[in-house]
Amino acid sequence: MIKRTFDVILAGAGLIVSAPLWALFAAAIVLEDGGPVFFPQGRVGLGGRVFTALKFRSMVPNADRLTGPVQAGEDDSRVTRIGRLLRGTAMDELPQLWNIFVGDMSFVGPRPLVPDEVEVRGDGRLIKLAEIDGYEARHRIRPGLTGLTQVYAARDIPRRSKFRLDGLYLRRASLCLDVKLILLSFWITGRGAWESRDRKV
Repeated sequence: MIKRTFDVILAGAGLIVSAPLWALFAAAIVLEDGGPVFFPQGRVGLGGRVFTALKFRSMVPNADRLTGPVQAGEDDSRVTRIGRLLRGTAMDELPQLWNIFVGDMSFVGPRPLVPDEVEVRGDGRLIKLAEIDGYEARHRIRPGLTGLTQVYAARDIPRRSKFRLDGLYLRRASLCLDVKLILLSFWITGRGAWESRDRKV
């Protein structure tokens, strides 16, 4: 109950304070390629329920049609110029403040994943994330805008390793840890280092 109250208050304040940025980013996205401002996408949340997560569009229109639901790499050619700025600062995820406010997400928790998302192994095999140990356990709590995995794990490590970090958060979750992770996330955002392979926290 404390965590949910904290989420609602912080998300509500964030929505009000960030309103000018929404207008600025929307204009920049439209001016670059004329495509849609938002990228709504189904994500798996609490109890395995699928909800619509909102993001500012950071890739070319219909990017998933080219590759399917595969996580973007550091130098992904599908990412637009404004998208690189948005992704580096995590500002593309600003609309998820609304998802937090309405209860789809929390500020801190496992990253919400796309239904039927796959991992590409080194040998070219495609593995469904649902088949990897630790996947189901992540759905015991609301997914988060940030979290232990988002802050400390490099983007390109195997999902099995990320799911272990998610499991560690499930065991050690507390308001104190949440506040620490949120502050670290602001620090990474300020440095524009979310897409960096070697960011230090």
